[in-house]
Amino acid sequence: MSKYQAIADDLKKKIIQGEYALDAAIPSELHLQKNYAVSRHTVRQAIALLVNEGYLRAEKGSGTYVDNAYLAPAATIPVKENKTFGVIITYLSDYIFPSIIRGLEKTLRQQGYSLLLASTNNDHQQERECLEKMLDYGVQGLIIEPTKSNQYNPNIALYVKLREQKIPMVMINAAYEELALPSLCVDDTQAGFLATELLIKEGHQQLLFIAKIDDLQGKYRLKGFIQACETYDVLFASEDIITYTTETRKEIYQQVLTRLNQKAVTGIICYNDQIASRLLDVLEEQHFQVPQAISLIGNDNASVSKVGKVKLTTLEHPKEKMGVDAANWLIQAIETQQEPPSILYEPKLIKRDSTRKIR
Repeated sequence: MSKYQAIADDLKKKIIQGEYALDAAIPSELHLQKNYAVSRHTVRQAIALLVNEGYLRAEKGSGTYVDNAYLAPAATIPVKENKTFGVIITYLSDYIFPSIIRGLEKTLRQQGYSLLLASTNNDHQQERECLEKMLDYGVQGLIIEPTKSNQYNPNIALYVKLREQKIPMVMINAAYEELALPSLCVDDTQAGFLATELLIKEGHQQLLFIAKIDDLQGKYRLKGFIQACETYDVLFASEDIITYTTETRKEIYQQVLTRLNQKAVTGIICYNDQIASRLLDVLEEQHFQVPQAISLIGNDNASVSKVGKVKLTTLEHPKEKMGVDAANWLIQAIETQQEPPSILYEPKLIKRDSTRKIR
């Protein structure tokens, strides 16, 4: 049982037993925080739950008071329309995610909806906490970026519960294959293919591919790399595929350098621009000039790809458009009571300074 649920149950017991009288103010948040040795956020979650259940009522500018609305028949309890959507994303303020959120927020605000944001940091336990928070709040729909989508997810049963409650859900960037939920994704297999094809057509035969293997995007981009190599008869060894997870990201740069000391690599395809940008610095520190010695390509057309003396060749990610489309998808699902189709965005190459033709 979560901490806020335990606190809510204890407060509920005191209300039922008359320890807190009808219309009396309950203790302050600070008092409850000290009494239960929890954070203010946890106290607020417990209070919000009891307000929703009719044991408490919050009066603006005054406080929170004991109520008896929970005794009334369900049909007589006034119901306020909740025009709030929940958005669960891996990272809120990093990389391409602020642009996605900007598209979401702008569109929902225009349509009279509000946004409840939560971040999982690509961690399953934090994802569970986010989902429980959304359930407690009573959001009308959910936009979710899956957490470690290429691994078994211990929260699948919770997603099934949400689906049984008829809460519309749409996934962005990836989808849990076990659930077959609607999704808005870039064609990552095609992205991996196009990045690899570009280097091959520019004369590169000795390639490395860096893949993030705990997310489906990495799995599909690797699939595209393999397809391009097979299409153009380019051979690669198992050591030419360097993999990492959320937790091991910092280790890959040394692995790349180790492989470069073993093989005359001329082109590297990176999982995304974040990896490519950092790798560019590491390579130049070790006197591997980009693109003179090694061509480098990223993915997502993030802002980091456009800064520095060497601008990254990359692939487009719709970012803000994906946010707009996800918001419109959810609004349509709510208003029509029917799920719109999934969207698959076609990737597009953006050629800049970090790749070049060789003989």
